[in-house]
Amino acid sequence: MARILITAALPYANGYIHLGHCAGAYLPADLFARYARLRGYEVLFLCGSDEHGAPITIAAEQEGISPQELVEHYHRANAEAFARLGISFDYYGRTTDPLHYEFAQRFFLDLLHKGYLEARQEEQFYDPVANLFLPDRYVEGTCPYCGYEAARGDQCDQCGAYYNQLELRNPRSLITGKPPIVRRTWHWYFLLSRFQKVLERYIEERADQWKENVLQQTRSWLRQGLSDRPITRDLNWGVPVPLPEAQGKVLYVWFEALLGYISITQRWAHQRGTPELWQQWWMEPKTRYIAFIGKDNIVFHTLMFPAMLMAHGGYILPDNVPANEFLNLEGQKFSKSRHWSIDVRDFLADFPEEHAVDALRYTLAANLPETRDADFSWRDFGARTNNELVAAFGNFVNRTLQFIHRYWEGRIPTVPEHFLQQWSQLAEGAWKGTTLQFGEGWSPDERTFLEQLFRKPPHIAQLYERFRFREAVTETMALARAANKFFNDAAPWQVVGDTPELAARALFICAQATGTFAVLFAPVLPFAARRLYALLRLPVFVGDPEEKSGDLWRRATQPLLLPGHLLGEPCLLFAKLPEERIERQRAKLYHAVETAMKSSASAENTYATLEDLQRLGLRIGRIIAAEPIAGTRKLLRLQVDLGSEQRQIVAGIAHRYRPEQLIGQAIVVATKLKPAVIRGVESQGMLLAATTAEGDPVLLAPVAEVPVGAEVR
Repeated sequence: MARILITAALPYANGYIHLGHCAGAYLPADLFARYARLRGYEVLFLCGSDEHGAPITIAAEQEGISPQELVEHYHRANAEAFARLGISFDYYGRTTDPLHYEFAQRFFLDLLHKGYLEARQEEQFYDPVANLFLPDRYVEGTCPYCGYEAARGDQCDQCGAYYNQLELRNPRSLITGKPPIVRRTWHWYFLLSRFQKVLERYIEERADQWKENVLQQTRSWLRQGLSDRPITRDLNWGVPVPLPEAQGKVLYVWFEALLGYISITQRWAHQRGTPELWQQWWMEPKTRYIAFIGKDNIVFHTLMFPAMLMAHGGYILPDNVPANEFLNLEGQKFSKSRHWSIDVRDFLADFPEEHAVDALRYTLAANLPETRDADFSWRDFGARTNNELVAAFGNFVNRTLQFIHRYWEGRIPTVPEHFLQQWSQLAEGAWKGTTLQFGEGWSPDERTFLEQLFRKPPHIAQLYERFRFREAVTETMALARAANKFFNDAAPWQVVGDTPELAARALFICAQATGTFAVLFAPVLPFAARRLYALLRLPVFVGDPEEKSGDLWRRATQPLLLPGHLLGEPCLLFAKLPEERIERQRAKLYHAVETAMKSSASAENTYATLEDLQRLGLRIGRIIAAEPIAGTRKLLRLQVDLGSEQRQIVAGIAHRYRPEQLIGQAIVVATKLKPAVIRGVESQGMLLAATTAEGDPVLLAPVAEVPVGAEVR
């Protein structure tokens, strides 16, 4: 049996979880955890609150409470939100746990003893009014890379760049608002540079399994060369550095929060009364470790954390880091400061019904930002609920159960014994990948649908194993649509009188499909799946912790409901969402942002912002094919490689460039423009060009070698 350790990024306990966070790490992790449990794998799924660092102290000061009071509030609120959203953590811990303090300090001392830490003097911003050194989150300024004027001290939220705080332009203290001065201090550095070669090997050994966006960002850091990183900070909130000469210093939150994955596992083991059990999850090679995160945390989990574990020794390393890109909201980035956000707690307040929670999970899962940024909109939420969950999946289940109750008194119809035997053989053959040989007596419609019913579950399993959840959900719903078509084509209401055996066969097949759907939809719709199991009067297995189902996913293609099995009374799995309920949510969202905008000076709104530029999605591409578009003089059809995908772009540059000149040319592409049809050809983006005095286009291109897919900032 496979043993899989699953972690999801530890969320900061300084605010409420929003839908963007869920789509980035927590829902994908839960989909995989539930799927893995349904396969009979041994699974441990962990997460917890990240409760230290400057973001916590800043938020606490803004709310006028202590850091401990702040983290207590948000830890409880987010743990409750995750639970109501159906995120099936085996344990949700926290980094203010005394056990975490003890473990992080021991880990620090071990690295120090082994020579992987070094004390160095450095210059750092100092606030002479507040009389303290400024941690990165206590200083703000202009990003040295993109010019964003509200960049943090160590990272720009606009362009994602990391840097030393002294690189900030126009720095200001967030405590006093005054410009800081530069003073010398000292900190402990982790000698990350020593792990350059071994990390390169570690990454390339997994390159054929990892997502392209993860590889691109990680390889970019490796190409630049890894630098040693400070792991201590001058701060009074955090894990104290366990050295007498380090009074007033704590472990840098990026360092100790990563260790939280291990200390949370230790707490889980302690609570089970088996304190040493954590070691089999972190120290035994047979355990496979999967770390789910968002794109802003990639290098910490592909480079920093593996290097820390290598330095200590004895720990397994992440086998995969399936990071997602960002989820936007109604076409714009989530932004708490602009009130452009949907917190999970707010959604649950307005949609407390379990079927609505499932609908949210389904909408997010069907549009996960797996390879590029995706978008959540209220109207899409309404459309997917009504057109897919209600009209396709829910409708099929309800019609099937209603018909069986009406004509067979709620019992699964009887079919010939050889029918059941062939079914089992065909189902097992589909898992083995053999050609399905239907015997005599199967109608063309039965063969067409059963081929899908047998083939889809193994295929969907492969998609889950490869972390292609969006496609897995799409394929699952496609099977539900196929079931609806089969029900319509079989038309049991027409034949039940004259040839009841044909109606019985059709309803037997449809009933087995509902049993299959209870399993296949369980990772994404756990609440609906639980109700469906109850309707079918089957044991409930939805991938929750502690469930022992064996490989139920494989068994789901076998008859789960034998002839004569009594079903429960039918009821609807989903309720249709009225349009006015959706429009109220849109109005609520737009009203909040309009109110915030009105409070700003009108002059500020006459300028485009850096966020407006970022919305264009400027990326480096490389032309891999070019050809003229028939019937035009200026238009070329280009195929452009963007690293994680290829796009077709129509460009009016044929009078300046010949197609063969363009092959291999690096260009800048706006990737987030709405596709347009030009002379009958769809253009999925726009390349950037300047114009000469004569009006000719000149392509914009990087002056140095830049990897395809790189963001233009």
